[in-house]
Amino acid sequence: MTAKNEFQRHAIAAHLAQTLAGPARAISGFQELLLEQVQNHSLVHITPDLERVGAAARQLNSLIDSLIHGKADYPDHAGREIEAKLRHDLRTPLNAIIGYSEMILEEAEELHEHALDEDVRVMLAAAAELLAHVDAIAGLSRASDNEGLWTTDQAEIDAAGLERALGKTERDAFSGRNGRILVVDDIGSNRDLLSRRLLHDGHQVVTAESGLSALTRLAEYEFDLVLLDILMPDMNGIEVLSRLKAERRWRHIPVIMISGLNEVDAVVRCIEAGADDYLLKPFNPVLLRARINSSLEKKRWRDREHQYLQRIEAEKRRADSLLHAVLPGQIVARLQGGEEIIADRFEEVTILFADIVGFSPIAAKLPASDLIKRLDRLFSMFDALAEKHSVEKIKTIGDAYMAACGLPEPAADHADRTVALGKSMLDSLRLLASGSDSFRVRIGVHTGPVIAGLIGRHRFVYDVWGETVNIASRLESQGVADRMQISEATRRALHSSWELEPRCTVELRGVGKMETYLVRH
Repeated sequence: MTAKNEFQRHAIAAHLAQTLAGPARAISGFQELLLEQVQNHSLVHITPDLERVGAAARQLNSLIDSLIHGKADYPDHAGREIEAKLRHDLRTPLNAIIGYSEMILEEAEELHEHALDEDVRVMLAAAAELLAHVDAIAGLSRASDNEGLWTTDQAEIDAAGLERALGKTERDAFSGRNGRILVVDDIGSNRDLLSRRLLHDGHQVVTAESGLSALTRLAEYEFDLVLLDILMPDMNGIEVLSRLKAERRWRHIPVIMISGLNEVDAVVRCIEAGADDYLLKPFNPVLLRARINSSLEKKRWRDREHQYLQRIEAEKRRADSLLHAVLPGQIVARLQGGEEIIADRFEEVTILFADIVGFSPIAAKLPASDLIKRLDRLFSMFDALAEKHSVEKIKTIGDAYMAACGLPEPAADHADRTVALGKSMLDSLRLLASGSDSFRVRIGVHTGPVIAGLIGRHRFVYDVWGETVNIASRLESQGVADRMQISEATRRALHSSWELEPRCTVELRGVGKMETYLVRH
């Protein structure tokens, strides 16, 4: 066989794959759909004619498949003999399909079975489309008479190039109650058939006629599944699939590739590109339904998993937020890093205690809810001031507030920060003062070595121990209302200029005499 005749055979096969196979398979699909409807409505007298349509459709599809795969017994010298035999062989089953379909249509109209009526008309339209293509085959052989039409490069065209030349855009996108499905197919009858079948199964349906229109639909709507044809003119199915998997918002959508190409290479390329499944035309209704349901179920599980992960992440963020609310950030990081025992010694830390003066009488005459609200407002204000001055809140003990600076990260200006915090506390209380029930506080500050660490397992507490803590507490308890009393050690640790008022020597229980100072307003 010459290169010219060989390429002509390929060209005829390509033409058949592109223009005949789609409508022929649609006829088979609608015949199966009609048969199901007839059986569901007990219209048994229509069944024989439908079965004859099915037999003719199978004969038609078998002939087209044999032509596409080069198994038909036609002369190698091509040309008009192929044309004549093709037209004869294809017209025989087509005439049977049209004749019996017209008879079924008449009966459906008499019985007012509008669903049957619509499907039969679509089947007749597909048959009419096929007849038009069969008549157009004559142009293929006449064009081949032009010697300049074929070139050596065209004769040596590879299978991939031929497939691309045959590419047709799948137009449909389906979405349903069971799932929202996008179907992409360039053959109108294929789209209609698949849409009807999916709608019959309870799905919502959206259609697209090309790869580009499919991407547009995806940008407009949310889908649970995409049925994507391989051969399309503007952008083939594998290219569309690659775009889907490259987009973060689409990559989770399962994709079933659909094609009339029964080639292992095509299947492998689709799976490698990220397809979830592959179906051949014509569709087996049972297999189609099973594959779609399986893909939708996978999508639902993926969605549930994504929701669970989002919830877990939200709970983790919430837990982290709560952890940061009760522990210093560095301690949280060490805890999350796997440290089980967190204990450190710091040689120079400044400790602050603030205590409410005359708290018991105030608490006795206030309703519980009012008391808690006022304490919450006071300590929340102290928290905000501690954060402003970069001082760590350690804890509240009843009506007392404890803070420290120089831990868990050492700081050269720890004494200045702590004194600044105490001054801000007193200034804020003076601004809020109103009536006899206003809170008044004493503040004590001392500087020295401490041990700090994390204790507890179910309720973590970052605490501080040592004589420095005890002295700061006693400086507060023996201090002056609305004033801040600091120790000599704190005075020596200050770097900034503060107005200090020397106080008489204070006798601290368990410590002895100590020089102290009051920080002036």
